[in-house]
Amino acid sequence: MGIDIAAYLRRLGLDDGPVPPPSVDWLTRLHRAHVARVPYENLTIQLGRPHGIHRDAAVGRVLAGSGGYCFHLNGAFARLLGALGFDVRRHLAGVQPATSPAPVGATGNHLALTVHGLPTPAEPAGVWLVDVGLGDGPADPLPLRAGEYAQGPFRYALGESAAAPGGWRFGHDPLGSFIGFDMAGGLAPAGAFVDMHAYLSTSPDSPFVQKVIVQRRRAAGADRLRGCVFERVTADGVRGHDVTDPGEWFAILAEVFGLTLHDTDPDERAALWDRTWRAHTVWRATEVTA
Repeated sequence: MGIDIAAYLRRLGLDDGPVPPPSVDWLTRLHRAHVARVPYENLTIQLGRPHGIHRDAAVGRVLAGSGGYCFHLNGAFARLLGALGFDVRRHLAGVQPATSPAPVGATGNHLALTVHGLPTPAEPAGVWLVDVGLGDGPADPLPLRAGEYAQGPFRYALGESAAAPGGWRFGHDPLGSFIGFDMAGGLAPAGAFVDMHAYLSTSPDSPFVQKVIVQRRRAAGADRLRGCVFERVTADGVRGHDVTDPGEWFAILAEVFGLTLHDTDPDERAALWDRTWRAHTVWRATEVTA
């Protein structure tokens, strides 16, 4: 099944002229627009109706005005890049959350992408790390070469992975929502993410089932809504507050992240808020007594 390139580019706000051939500049524009306009979010999971990760379903989700997490976002973006003529490849990766004492390796809890054959600062036909599925990850593609890279308030590190031999390690900034991820060097086999998606979208142990998580990367920083805590990351650091009013909470979803929940009824929205608020009060009580 083909992809509606024109509709996808409209979603990204990049439908203002002829579609150029693959280049670093075009890849950067696409990446930057995607992270800014298509939010990282798990609201369908919280509403009890998780979406599948088949490439056409992922694209449809983006075109419908929603977002998703890495399997949806990077899956859809890979589909777009391939349709635009980029040499894009999918890799098993594993995100190390802030609560993990050590890298998890390329476990498959994350889908990472690389784009090949475009010039980098070191090679005329190099490789780029492309990832629009991290929430507060890079705003622009990164040359897949060991080093440190600054983008807005964030500083990233790339190097060889000790947890995924032959692969790569991405280190996030201390301001980030996770520590880093490890990526396998080889290609991800077909169906590699199906079981992990089932776990992440349905298991009571999954962070996506336990809490609302919505993030958006801007050139100057990032916005994050985790449960009832809204944070904005800028060059001045992280500023946040507890959102105690459902009106404000839904307004943040709509105005900051573009998520209007137009396909839900009042009862579903009320249940979503009640669940989120209850989890927040339990978490705050645990934090006070810890």
